Amino acid sequence: MIDYDTFLSRASLGMRESAIRKMGTVLAQARDIISFAPGYPDPAVFAWEEFRAINAELLSGRDGSVLQYGPTRGHKPLLEALIEILATRSITTSIETLLVTTGSQQGLDLVARVLLDPGDVALVELPAYTGAITAFRNMQAELVGVKQQDDGIDLEDLAAVLHRLRSAGRRVRFLYVVPNFQNPTGLLMAPAKRRQLLEWAARENMLIVEDDPYREIFFNQSAGDGVIRPIKADDTDGRVIYLSSFSKTLAPGFRVAWITAPPAIAARLEIAKQAADLCTGGLDQRIVFETWKRGILQRQIPVLRAHYRQKHDVMAEALRSELAGAVTWPDPQGGFFLWLTLPNQMDADLLLHRCVQHGVIYVAGAAFYVDGAGAETVRLSFSAPTHDRIREGVKRLATAIREEMAERRETAAGRVFP
Repeated sequence: MIDYDTFLSRASLGMRESAIRKMGTVLAQARDIISFAPGYPDPAVFAWEEFRAINAELLSGRDGSVLQYGPTRGHKPLLEALIEILATRSITTSIETLLVTTGSQQGLDLVARVLLDPGDVALVELPAYTGAITAFRNMQAELVGVKQQDDGIDLEDLAAVLHRLRSAGRRVRFLYVVPNFQNPTGLLMAPAKRRQLLEWAARENMLIVEDDPYREIFFNQSAGDGVIRPIKADDTDGRVIYLSSFSKTLAPGFRVAWITAPPAIAARLEIAKQAADLCTGGLDQRIVFETWKRGILQRQIPVLRAHYRQKHDVMAEALRSELAGAVTWPDPQGGFFLWLTLPNQMDADLLLHRCVQHGVIYVAGAAFYVDGAGAETVRLSFSAPTHDRIREGVKRLATAIREEMAERRETAAGRVFP
């Protein structure tokens, strides 16, 4: 029998399956599972009629280039639209700084390929998005976590971590952050901290990779406007590489996202992308461009905010009703997730086995930590299930937690009174 491991690269041997995708495998193998695992948008609010109309026009055959290869950087009209979209976010950019990617995940992979060598250090939040963790680790980089506070990253810990690493002679390449409704915690970084991060980056000669997929999904107007202003908007030195996506506002199936970066880095990202896929899907880009040109995207966003606010409220109320005092979570002002802390240091991975038996799954929080922490945390996504499924899923989760707590009490009593 051939030992194929002997043919694999060191990088591929170190690759790990996504914890979120692993939950998809569980879902496919079980019946009547309510999934709070993947952060999927709700297809009930996709602009189906508009997409069908646009698609019919594009596939009429009048323009043969619709199904041809396109430029690596992206469909030029879409790039020009992105310049206008970014201007509404107070980001000044140009085609030379922009690159359309096959989803934000490809953007993270390209950033890793361009900026990281094996053994380099990338700084990430504790906890951090698993897709970024995977992309950076695939380049054999070491990930070092920085603590978070209620208003985002802990600046004192950031300074201490960087000092410790540099004192040890380590090469630290960048800091990765999700300032708006962070995945997985839902935290919103304070405006003052965003400005201080830019000052830190200039002072320490560092780059910031800012990932911003959830910015449009805020629940209250007080969370919008200046509060969600990108770090990139105030970047006058070219310190910030900014990623965003249409996956949460239009549909993830289009796989259309983008990066804006300083021209020298954008040029390298383009070369790396040529080796990966030559070009993002041309038809997808044209559909996305048409939704923007016709105002569909702009009309959709207020609908999404109201829709996901209601889902958040349903899940939060169900948790308070079923598990009052047993679990805690920071109340997010936007995004797709609630970040639970389980009672009495309960292990989320072990609890998951019991939850599967009751027909509900989630992502155990340890997957989002690079330092081995987070065993007692859980990420729940409220974005895809219906209101009734959210309520039923929380009931199932509560039953599993109560059973686990009862079993622990019995075990403890058995140890004291044999």
